[in-house]
Amino acid sequence: MSIDPRFAAALADQITLELESSIAYLQLSIALEDHDLPGMARWMRLQSDEERVHAAKFTAHATDRGLAPQIGAIASPIIDTSSVVKCFEASLAHEKKVSESIRNLYRLAHEVGEIDVVPLLHWFIDEQVEEEASVGEILGRLRLVGDDGSGLLRIDDQLGSRPGTDPAAATD
Repeated sequence: MSIDPRFAAALADQITLELESSIAYLQLSIALEDHDLPGMARWMRLQSDEERVHAAKFTAHATDRGLAPQIGAIASPIIDTSSVVKCFEASLAHEKKVSESIRNLYRLAHEVGEIDVVPLLHWFIDEQVEEEASVGEILGRLRLVGDDGSGLLRIDDQLGSRPGTDPAAATD
């Protein structure tokens, strides 16, 4: 089954962006550990893992259709991690960048007639709406508590209880 070359290139770019997202979240988790907020750091590590899963979903679609996508150079993002709010602002900005990229991929799929990918892109569009809302809510709560240490610790505890297997807790 033939795939439009522009779409194939855009799909490879999306896989690269998802991997960059994983690295960005890992960097944010390191910063939050440095801020002594292990629950928020855990939340970011789980986000990092989720981004790798997203890259894998796009990759599986590509390979199922006979492509061998070339992953591009993965940039290590420069992120202002001077405060917890800055960390989550960076997260929200990155999610918005990913959302726009997926919307562009969706537009291109329609333009070039790549209808087989549309159900997958619908899933990702829904996922991005949830991601932006989730990070936006956390950011709003962080802004609300400001510098109140007990409020930050409460949010840290809540984010640390997020379901999922933390890769940092895995044992061999």
